[in-house]
Amino acid sequence: MISAKQVADFQRDGVVKVEGIFTDWVDLMAAGVARNLANPSEYASENDVAEGRFFDDYCNWTRIPEFEQISRKSPTAELAATVMQSNTAQLYHDHVLVKDAGTPTPTPWHQDSPYYFVTGEQTVSMWMPLDPVQDASLRFIAGSHKWDRMVRPVSWSDDSDFYEGEHDWTPVPDPDKDPADMKVLEWPMNPGDAVLFDYRTVHGARGNLGKTSRRALSLRWLGDDARYIVRPGRTSPPFPGHEMTAGQRLREDWFPVIWDKTK
Repeated sequence: MISAKQVADFQRDGVVKVEGIFTDWVDLMAAGVARNLANPSEYASENDVAEGRFFDDYCNWTRIPEFEQISRKSPTAELAATVMQSNTAQLYHDHVLVKDAGTPTPTPWHQDSPYYFVTGEQTVSMWMPLDPVQDASLRFIAGSHKWDRMVRPVSWSDDSDFYEGEHDWTPVPDPDKDPADMKVLEWPMNPGDAVLFDYRTVHGARGNLGKTSRRALSLRWLGDDARYIVRPGRTSPPFPGHEMTAGQRLREDWFPVIWDKTK
């Protein structure tokens, strides 16, 4: 499914593109996204954009059968384990992102990890577009998954601090205004392609000024060393009532192990 070179690229850069691996699953993904748009969850957001529409929603695999089927039956879990160099792949959550044509609002530069209650070096997010994307593709700062400090997490609506209080974050970077030594990776993509990236890899996206919508499904995976960590406030997703403690592997009744190389 993925070459040794691509795995090495992922380990070095924190991101890699894989072409055409989910071509046979695009229709099922699209059906799931349509179902999600028609019936959003309590976590759904319109992100308060001034023009167009930027919808996102997450944690729906237990109620949207298409998402569960993709998670359990497609190559996603095995691919996740392979690129993480992990024996297991544990499903963390799904995430739908739809940025309509004519939506100039960018997705701000950020890491996923500070928003999550997960720590570890074996994590991967799998972003799979359902429409051809050119300028509205994800952009990544190569090697940022190895930075010493996490990037300050902010609210996407107003750039305010996501967590209250003083914390030792590094400022949100802007490689377009201050490239410094930052190398930005981005690729045009077609339905069936995927970009795989570490939760700690800094990424963002431009607005969608094209003539077609940019629909994407993302699946988030955990590897062998991923553990629960206490954050200084409500995480996103929050998963209320989880009753986990620091250092614990995430409970498998909520976050199922889909792939296990040892079995």
